[in-house]
Amino acid sequence: MPRIRKTRSTQSIFFLVIGLGLVLVALAAFFSLPKAVQQVQTQSLSAIPVEVNFAAPEVHLTDLQGQAVALSDFSGQVILYNAWATWCPPCKEEMPTLEAYFDAHRQDGFVIVAIEDGEPLEEVSAFVKDYGLTFPVWPDPKWVATTAFKTDNLPTSFVIDRTGIVRLTWTGAISRDVLEKYVTPLLKE
Repeated sequence: MPRIRKTRSTQSIFFLVIGLGLVLVALAAFFSLPKAVQQVQTQSLSAIPVEVNFAAPEVHLTDLQGQAVALSDFSGQVILYNAWATWCPPCKEEMPTLEAYFDAHRQDGFVIVAIEDGEPLEEVSAFVKDYGLTFPVWPDPKWVATTAFKTDNLPTSFVIDRTGIVRLTWTGAISRDVLEKYVTPLLKE
């Protein structure tokens, strides 16, 4: 009989250690899960740029002050042309990100030109004021830029290098991390 007690006691300790180990593994997984989920959510909410290589179409419009403007006015800079609309939820979502990125990199020869897709001047001006946008915003009531760049969805962005070549494009809202990863290297060329 003593032998059986010793075996049961050894088995009990063994299962207790195994059980305690499983509890510790579960706790570690539980505490690391929110960070992992947050990283996946941040990455999945961001569009990923696609590399392209074509000459940027020439676009001539009128800015919010009624002045004639063109993408070529920014020749020699890296231009992020953002096609967007005041009514578009992902467009609204990415505007603070674009503003922050522009503010951080404008001294590097970088500009964002946000061309609004078809809304009246008054609505575009109110949006710019409400969002505190400091980069150029141009209304495009006749879809000149949309047609020239063959844009089908909003938001869609194109990055034009200093020589006038479109190097990146994406459709959908983008995160600051992805802008830093894909656009910032072009600023150093």
